[in-house]
Amino acid sequence: MITRSVLSFVLVLAVALFGVRPAFADIYTFKDERGVVHFTNIKGLDPRYKLLRREGESPVPGSGNAARVYMPSQADIQRYSSIVEKAARIYGVDKALVHAVISAESGYNPQAVSRTGARGLMQLMPETARRYGVADPFDPEENVRAGVRHLKELLAQFDGDVELAIAAYNAGPGAVVRAGNRVPPYPETERYVPRVMGRYHRLRLAERGPRA
Repeated sequence: MITRSVLSFVLVLAVALFGVRPAFADIYTFKDERGVVHFTNIKGLDPRYKLLRREGESPVPGSGNAARVYMPSQADIQRYSSIVEKAARIYGVDKALVHAVISAESGYNPQAVSRTGARGLMQLMPETARRYGVADPFDPEENVRAGVRHLKELLAQFDGDVELAIAAYNAGPGAVVRAGNRVPPYPETERYVPRVMGRYHRLRLAERGPRA
């Protein structure tokens, strides 16, 4: 059952995600034999996927409005909001930050697999999944619980610095430490951190609503 608080956050999240002009990752698409159109931000997930839009660019000519179609649907957001809220409450992590990470990592696709082997909603690497006792990384509740716990530990390691915790989530905490407790100079991480932080700040602003 979806509680009123969960439903309210779903609406806030939908406004924050759909009400802004996105500038996110490369987007790939294909239409299956049933006529259902699929989208992903993970290159090489399936050979049927073709490039729809590159990060920061206009849609590929003839492909339609990528900015409109590639965002996760409100149904996707609603489907996992109660799981996110529960894990965020247990580990004391801002649920807006968790949603921002999921949106950037998998686009709310629980079956997502990256080219490096990361799996599920929060794209857990196999060693991370093992560390937190995850039996099935494609199980949304297991995946999110472990991902939020990992995020909590990274926040603690970097004294609550959200940017550094996000950088460590992407590149590993060792990379952040070697960079002098700064965002590592890796192109992927330098794109990832502002992308997640931008979504996080928009969600937090949307949660607060208009000021009187």
